[in-house]
Amino acid sequence: MKNLGNIMQQAKKIQERLANIQEEMADRTIEGSAGGGMVTVVANGRQEVLAIKIEPEVVNPEDVEMLQDLIQAAVNDALRKSQEMVQQEMAKITGGLKIPGMF
Repeated sequence: MKNLGNIMQQAKKIQERLANIQEEMADRTIEGSAGGGMVTVVANGRQEVLAIKIEPEVVNPEDVEMLQDLIQAAVNDALRKSQEMVQQEMAKITGGLKIPGMF
């Protein structure tokens, strides 16, 4: 019974640390890009897009599809990097153990 109490206490500590990391991730940012940096996207650790920067020379009214593709690629790059950042931080606490429902 004592071991169960210790396990529950450890689980609570881990849960608190995970909650702290989730809060920290809102403040941490990562940048993704496409087209050699012609389109850049800044996202946070909650996978929210915070900013999009488009270099003027990539804006071509005759080829809107290319710009759309670059924006999509940059957003996906930023979100992928953001997810990797979160997974790395979570692994520090969980020892690489994947906990269902956590990021």
